[in-house]
Amino acid sequence: MSNLFGVPHLEAFWASLDESSQQAVSSAIQKITDVKKRGGKVMVVTGSGPNIHEGVTTLIAELIRVGIVDAVSTSSAVIAHEMAGSLDRVFRVDAQALGMDMDKMPRGDVFEFTCMSDEEIAALKREMPLDDDLLERGSKLPKQNEIIKAAGNMAYPMGLRTERVAHEVMGLARMYGLPFETVAGWGCDEHTMLGAAAKRNVPVLVTIPQMIGGGAVGMSIGDSIPVSQRSMRISRMLADCDVIIESAVALTQEIHDGPFECYTGHGIWAWWSGQATYNLRNKNLIRIDLDSNLRRAVELNKTVQEAIDKGLPKTKAAKIPFRMEMSAFARHEGSIPIVGDIGKVWPLIASGVAKNLGIELEFLSASQDTAEGTAMREWIVGNVKAFDREKMLAHAKEYKIIGK
Repeated sequence: MSNLFGVPHLEAFWASLDESSQQAVSSAIQKITDVKKRGGKVMVVTGSGPNIHEGVTTLIAELIRVGIVDAVSTSSAVIAHEMAGSLDRVFRVDAQALGMDMDKMPRGDVFEFTCMSDEEIAALKREMPLDDDLLERGSKLPKQNEIIKAAGNMAYPMGLRTERVAHEVMGLARMYGLPFETVAGWGCDEHTMLGAAAKRNVPVLVTIPQMIGGGAVGMSIGDSIPVSQRSMRISRMLADCDVIIESAVALTQEIHDGPFECYTGHGIWAWWSGQATYNLRNKNLIRIDLDSNLRRAVELNKTVQEAIDKGLPKTKAAKIPFRMEMSAFARHEGSIPIVGDIGKVWPLIASGVAKNLGIELEFLSASQDTAEGTAMREWIVGNVKAFDREKMLAHAKEYKIIGK
C-alpha cells in the first residue's frame, strides 16, 4: 500500500517544527515506546475534520492493526465520515439551476453529488431508492468544481445513504445492547478506525461533548446506549490506558476527567458513593494542537494550580486565552504539549514508535499540502470503501450476546 505514494518527507516535517515541539515529539515517541514495551496501552482522542483530511484517522486504523493503539474516542462526525469511506470525491452544481428549494440550500447556493461509477450506483439502488431524475439533471449541469472532502456529508446520494443506514445500525445496537460504534464497525472498511477496531476487538466510542455532528449518525449514537453507560465505558477505556494522545480535539477536559476521574476531575462523589472510578495520576497526556497557548498553559502549571487553590479565575491568573481543555492538561505532571500541524506530527510519531518497536507500517499519513499528502488522499478515495450493510448483517447473525 505505501508503495503507491512513497514515504513522506519526514525530515521536512521535522524541520517545520520549532525546537520545543521537536523535543516534545521525541518525548512522546519515547513515552509511547516505553509503554508498549512493558505491555501498556495507548488511547487516542480525536476530533473530526482535520483528522479525516490529513489521513490521521486512516493512520490510527493502521496503528490499531499493528497493536500500537488500543482504544479510541472520537466524534460522531468522524463516525459518519468513516461509514462513508473517510474521504470521497464530489462535484458541485448551481442549486438553483438544479431546481432545488433555495431556502434549504447551504451557504454558497450549491448542491453536491458524490462521484460514483454506474456499478456503484446500481449496487446502491439495491439498498435504497435513488432519484434518477435528480442524478441525470445534475450530470448535465456545469460542474462548479470537483474536490476531495470528508466522505458522505452533504453530497447526494452518499450523505443521505449514511443518514438512512444509521437508523438500521442503531436498531441493531439497541437490540444487542451495544454502542452504535461497535455495530457500525462490523460493516466498516478495515482502513477506518471503526473497521480496524472491530477486527481486533478494540473499543471505539464517541465522547459526550462530541456527540453533536454527523446528522442522524450523531443522534443514533446518542440513542444507542444511555449517557451514563457511555460515560462509564469511556472511563474504563481511559483507566486501562497509560498514554492518552489528543489530536485536534476540543473540550478534552470533559472527556478525560469526566464524572469518574479522581485526580484532576470530579470523581470524588462517584467514589464516595461506591461507584467505579479511575485516576489520571501517573498517566501521560500528549496533545497535538496548533495553539501555542497550550504550551504556555503547561509552562504556567504552578500559576494555574495556585489560581485553582485560591478559587480564582484561571484565565486572569495565566493572562492567556484559556480554553476549557487546558485546565486539567495544564496541571497534569505528565502532559506533553506538541504545537504543530497534525498532518506532520502524526507521521513523525507513528514512524518513530514503529521503528523503535520493530514494526513495519503499511500506511503512513502525510500533510495534505504536500505531494505525498495529495497522493495519500487519492489513495483513500480509491481504496477505503463505504459501509457494507450486508457485511454488518452477516456479523450480526453470528454475534452471540451471552458471554460478550
